Amino acid sequence: MNQAVAQFAPLVLIMVVFYFLIMRPQQKKFKAHQAMLAALKAGDKVVLAAGLKGKVTRAGEQFFTVDIGQGTKIEVEVERNAIASKVD
Repeated sequence: MNQAVAQFAPLVLIMVVFYFLIMRPQQKKFKAHQAMLAALKAGDKVVLAAGLKGKVTRAGEQFFTVDIGQGTKIEVEVERNAIASKVD
């Protein structure tokens, strides 16, 4: 019995370390990103996943309209997950 526990102890330890070093931080980052997307509103400046910078002009359930033209009216409609971050 003790030998079986001793054989599985390193495996369990590796799984615990994997959870705290990799999975948990990823979950926190995902939740923070989802909260940022939920809080976006018209007028917020954002960076898209493609690297474009713009201002949200319309916020919908699944898509945002983002003005990416400087001094012009160039608007694109992007999916929620295409927004990488909010610029302050």
